[in-house]
Amino acid sequence: MAYFAGIDVGSTTSKTVILDDDGKVEAYCILRNTYNLGESGRKTFEMALQQKGFSESDIAYIIATGYGRRTIDFPNEVEPEVICHAKGTLELIPACRTIIDIGGQDSKIIELDEKGVRKFQMNDKCAAGTGRYLDKLAKDILQIEVEQLGELSLKSQNPVSLSTQCTVFAESEIISYLSRSEPIENIAAGMHYSLAKRVIQIGKTASIRFNEAIILSGGVARNVGIVRAVADLLRKEVIVPEHPQLTAALGAALMARKRLASR
Repeated sequence: MAYFAGIDVGSTTSKTVILDDDGKVEAYCILRNTYNLGESGRKTFEMALQQKGFSESDIAYIIATGYGRRTIDFPNEVEPEVICHAKGTLELIPACRTIIDIGGQDSKIIELDEKGVRKFQMNDKCAAGTGRYLDKLAKDILQIEVEQLGELSLKSQNPVSLSTQCTVFAESEIISYLSRSEPIENIAAGMHYSLAKRVIQIGKTASIRFNEAIILSGGVARNVGIVRAVADLLRKEVIVPEHPQLTAALGAALMARKRLASR
């Protein structure tokens, strides 16, 4: 039995998926990065191996992807994250036509057709379109954990309006709302809608059509407030995979399996 690994070294977390010959997931690991991306990528791989008692020699082929894919030197090759996201998401949800991936420090919108990736647009220059937006505002201004934001936002009946262009402007706006005793759940909901608007606008600027099925992936997809905000703004159903952070690593592992089979 041969095994194959995909490693996604992202800006905030590293992920590994290990598949067997039949494409079945044998092990996976999600690990928050340290300052050393290469070390984090290596560690998530080793932790996935440990789950099944594997050694590195048991892995027939390894493909790395993600923001820090070139910080690790042991994979057989590297692949762009957009391609890996598409491969992994289509494996899970073949009807997918739009991927909205919101990570800790970047986001990407990918439009698919029956042939694969049709077009994509990325945001990696501004925190307003990433998970960092929610994390910073929750901790620095609201003084709550970011994990509390989603459920809190669902209690809102009247979300506030916040800047979609700049985290600094949003900070000032939130402080102003707090000074007027605005309920915190309305502020939390406003934060989610602001982030969702920013990400959707990134896609619309690139003429992405947001055809269904629409899949929300990345760590931020675990936040129910963002899922609701994106669905409300698009007026379409949004699907979240069981493990939304693993789609690129899964795609890389699938490509590793196919690559060896073609040799």
